[in-house]
Amino acid sequence: MAPSDAEKRFEHRKRVLKGACIIGSVTTSEIRCTVRNMHARGAELVVPPEARIPSEFLLYVGVDGMAYRCELRWRRNDRCGVRFLGTEPKPHWHYG
Repeated sequence: MAPSDAEKRFEHRKRVLKGACIIGSVTTSEIRCTVRNMHARGAELVVPPEARIPSEFLLYVGVDGMAYRCELRWRRNDRCGVRFLGTEPKPHWHYG
């Protein structure tokens, strides 16, 4: 029997409700999203189902005042999971 997704996780995910922006680059539009749960190594996001999510991006979370460098790990409809690759200060060119 295969382990469930919850059994595969190494860390407990803290449930949160934080507004955020996916930032691909200076020349692409940001994508508004919601962080639903997160831990030190990643997060689950709610995104518009029609949005094109890049394979790597910055996730700017205003209440944290931090941008998380992310790698897209999975996507199902309006949900996606990301792995954190590091943190950065808010991009100086981002207006949010």
